[in-house]
Amino acid sequence: MNHRSNHKKPASPNGALNKAPSGEELHPDPDSRIRILLVEDHTLVREALASLLALDPQLHVIGEAGNGTDALRLIATLQPDLVLLDLSMPGIHGTELIHQIRLSHPVIKCLVLTVHVSESIIRAALHAGATGYLPKESSYTELRTAIHSVAQGQTYLSPMIADKVLSGYLGKQSPSSGEETPWKRLSVREREVLKLVAEGATSKGIAECLCISVRTVEKHRASLMLKLNLRTTAALTAYAIKHELVTSAGVLKLDFLSEGNL
Repeated sequence: MNHRSNHKKPASPNGALNKAPSGEELHPDPDSRIRILLVEDHTLVREALASLLALDPQLHVIGEAGNGTDALRLIATLQPDLVLLDLSMPGIHGTELIHQIRLSHPVIKCLVLTVHVSESIIRAALHAGATGYLPKESSYTELRTAIHSVAQGQTYLSPMIADKVLSGYLGKQSPSSGEETPWKRLSVREREVLKLVAEGATSKGIAECLCISVRTVEKHRASLMLKLNLRTTAALTAYAIKHELVTSAGVLKLDFLSEGNL
């Protein structure tokens, strides 16, 4: 005697099970899955995310990158539907990566998953073109919901992120908050250069990383010092840490390595 299992397979995003005319349930069409590129510099976190996303049959991780340069190369080759990325990575900062993706591949969606939750960082990412923003403390359920929402063309902000953006917007409506801060006057490129300066990169190294000339890098450095009224690299580094472009731990690690301690 044949016994049927009562176990139900995952429902499709609209809530209905995929079934054949005979009534038997089908696996999702592989071509209909959301194709995702993971961009995260921590290997363990990246592998954990890939394992989690594999639990949803509607999602397909097609590639992984540990930095922005590799991500751009894979995007051009793989053409994912969605890029799930962190903001703090070696070389190209996540905000600049989003900007470049939106310029070169406007149909590809960008969903940020990061520890950075300051309003200025959130706004910079959204302004660059991100269509979703989640803190890393989010649950798997929320991450899955965000991916499906963003892939369908919607904007997704976690409740905490939405509150920060709304509070910042409402604060800017008061007469006393209308002045423009030095941070807001920085362009996306200037912030990218600031991050690399704080990480200890030379002008030549920055030029190679961003594919610009050394002379252009020097112009950006001069502009940064003028806009921020700062005079030294140490001051620029402290400013970058304050605005979460880099972490103090990361800068200390770079200093340690540069002194030949390893």
